Amino acid sequence: MNYFQLFNLPATLDIDKQQLSHAYQTLQKLTHPDKFASGTDQEKRIALQKNAQLNDAYSVLKHPLSRAQHLLALRGIEINGEQQTMQDNSFLMQQMEWREALDDVRGDEDALERFSDELISDINARIAHLSALFSDSEQASIASHNEVIAHEIRKLTFIYKFQSQVEQYLEQLEE
Repeated sequence: MNYFQLFNLPATLDIDKQQLSHAYQTLQKLTHPDKFASGTDQEKRIALQKNAQLNDAYSVLKHPLSRAQHLLALRGIEINGEQQTMQDNSFLMQQMEWREALDDVRGDEDALERFSDELISDINARIAHLSALFSDSEQASIASHNEVIAHEIRKLTFIYKFQSQVEQYLEQLEE
């Protein structure tokens, strides 16, 4: 299912989050199971299914990484949850450098916050790059272009997980 169509949004990485939220709230009111409390069992079941589907769609579209994965899936490449290893040596080296840097600053809250900010900046730059890749309509149907996008999403997936680890270390220090 195309979640962008469900919310009547353009299929792009850059979406209007307010428009998404408004569409979600409107659809939520129409499909909420409580609205069908006096209906037949079938009507209740359908409302529950539609509401769950709506919640899943909203969850996917509100986060840039899952939104990118969904956009790529709409192009026929499903990478969500895959365990493919990276073949990009420069990115592998970057990962090792980040891990070493994290080990060096693990107990220093200020350094961890600076490191976190650098990762967030990198994430934002990669999302902007992905947005440009998705927007290149001339290349959209070319398999190699979509593989480039998939490769970038895999990198972004790692960085989000790594950023989460940095945040966990920050939370531990704050306790």
